Amino acid sequence: MTARLPVFPLATVLFPGLVLPLHIFEERYRALVRHLVGLPEGASREFGVVAIQAGWEVAPAGPGGRATPNVGEVTLHEVGCTAELRQVTELADGGFDIVTVGRRRFRIAEVDDSAEPYLTADVEWLPDPGAPDEVADLLAARVIAVFRQYLGLIRSDPEEISEQLPEDPTVLSHLVAATAALTVDDRQRLLAIDDTASRLRAELRLLNREAALLRQVRAVPVPLAELASPPTPN
Repeated sequence: MTARLPVFPLATVLFPGLVLPLHIFEERYRALVRHLVGLPEGASREFGVVAIQAGWEVAPAGPGGRATPNVGEVTLHEVGCTAELRQVTELADGGFDIVTVGRRRFRIAEVDDSAEPYLTADVEWLPDPGAPDEVADLLAARVIAVFRQYLGLIRSDPEEISEQLPEDPTVLSHLVAATAALTVDDRQRLLAIDDTASRLRAELRLLNREAALLRQVRAVPVPLAELASPPTPN
């Protein structure tokens, strides 16, 4: 079963439970915010955030605020996460500053660039992970230990390293995926994993890889231009 969802292409990956603030200046996405704000009380104010695989986030606007056809087109990754609108500040120039929180993952079935000024898509909801099992709990403990070592290599302030990490394996897996200095492609692969234990295993491999590189060069191993801007944890 599919659902129709407004889609916002971004150069980042959103994970469930993570906060994503956005500055909305392009007219078609101003229209999207106005649409969400105008929904009846109690309605779900969600749109899909999907990482861009190729192309550009901003496209020139044509008549009525619609994106100009075949200009600024983007290729999107297949899996995204909905962003729930939590806070809206309207600006003097007609734009918006908004705060959203990631909610649920989906897979794009078909994108429509003509129904609305902004992109919409038919999406299939991906399964939520079940209750964490013993394997996920054990993996979470290992990820916490390796992640703290990793943080010690990239942060100079010891107090930052002692920050509280979530005990819930699923929440932890999303937080690590969003905050480690990974490429968009790495984050996208983590988002597409359906079960928590598999995501934690993948994160252990990535964290060990990054930590080994950091120990060798004592610097961030990936060019900053290739890194996504991670949302902040909720």
